[in-house]
Amino acid sequence: MSIVVMGVSHRSAPLELLERCTVAAADVPKRLADLASCANVSEAVVVSTCNRTEAYVVAEKFHAAFGEMRDFFCTLSGAAPAELSDHLYVHYDDDAARHLFRVASGLESAVVGEHEILGQVRTAWDTARTEGATGAVLNHLFRHSVSAGKRARTETGIARGTASISHAAVSMAKNHLGTLEDAQVLVVGAGEMAEGMIVALAAAGPAAVQVANRTPSHAEALAARVGGRHLPLGSLEDALVEVDLLLTSTGASSVIVDHASVGAIIERRAGRPLLIVDIAVPRDVDPAVARLPGVTLLDMDDLSRFAEVGQAGRQAEVAAVESILADETERFSADRTAREMAPLIESLRGKAEAVRQSELERALAAHPDLDDDAREALERATAALVNKLMHEPTVALRSAAGKAKGDRLADSVRDLFDL
Repeated sequence: MSIVVMGVSHRSAPLELLERCTVAAADVPKRLADLASCANVSEAVVVSTCNRTEAYVVAEKFHAAFGEMRDFFCTLSGAAPAELSDHLYVHYDDDAARHLFRVASGLESAVVGEHEILGQVRTAWDTARTEGATGAVLNHLFRHSVSAGKRARTETGIARGTASISHAAVSMAKNHLGTLEDAQVLVVGAGEMAEGMIVALAAAGPAAVQVANRTPSHAEALAARVGGRHLPLGSLEDALVEVDLLLTSTGASSVIVDHASVGAIIERRAGRPLLIVDIAVPRDVDPAVARLPGVTLLDMDDLSRFAEVGQAGRQAEVAAVESILADETERFSADRTAREMAPLIESLRGKAEAVRQSELERALAAHPDLDDDAREALERATAALVNKLMHEPTVALRSAAGKAKGDRLADSVRDLFDL
């Protein structure tokens, strides 16, 4: 039995492929069911964010489960195995744990140290538990990952500065325009990312902010935080005629701003430039919009490059986080092995007790004339004998848990006692 993670991320795959692998929040239960129904998968969690889509499973047979997980990503993306092979990464057991701890700590994010990912990891785990897709192994792993992510943020400065994708998007827009103080801004979306952009805009001080979303009440609440106003989605095109900056991050499964619509808008803008920052995955804005005159379209690829330039301060904290995560991985491995050792010890002692009971019953049957005191004395003597014989093997197994020696001892005990 192994813990296995397979995935694609902004580091391993182009944005076009990454967005094809994205799982919308509403679709996660179905995808979990698909994974959990695989013959060689007993537990599953799906983590899908704007930076990555990853499947964590408990594999009963590693190689067979590997094939099932690869097929899962092929179905998800509509890609053939050959197209995916160079972009999928796989880690198992301690390396899988170390990878998840890096994800939860923000080391694998486009913006190193970003804080949104920890909540996303916790949400993915909560969803899997609600759907009955996890058990003792992945619950232990994800509980530990949340703890590791929190420790990285409290004991180091990894989260200082622009430590979120949404804040980085606003910073990138400000860097491109020079200032946002006189800008007319339109935010499309009202989820966690959009909320983060609104918070960042509040500090940037734009001239006016409008918020458009499918649910008007959500848009109203966000707009109120910056003294702005909400906008019906049906008025999006008219609003784009006036604004200087469009920031978008929705959960839509297809583009909501297409080439033809923006082309018609450009004609009405009388030559005024338009900056669009699209941090949705899948993208909200048709990439072809970038070819229109006067339009600058920035997406997650651009944000990754922008963040690399501005994260030098947090990079100094990476070594400290790596040290913490090495410690957390070692603790997780030892704890996991100890948890796996406990059933082995219980099985060993159970077998010894079964032999004792069988032999005691046979001895008592052969000597029916023994009185109660003699029978009780024989019971105590045989129980003490078994306990003494089992004491040293039990101590040795427990003390070696989490080490290579522990694995060797466990294998030997299973073979010797046919457990």
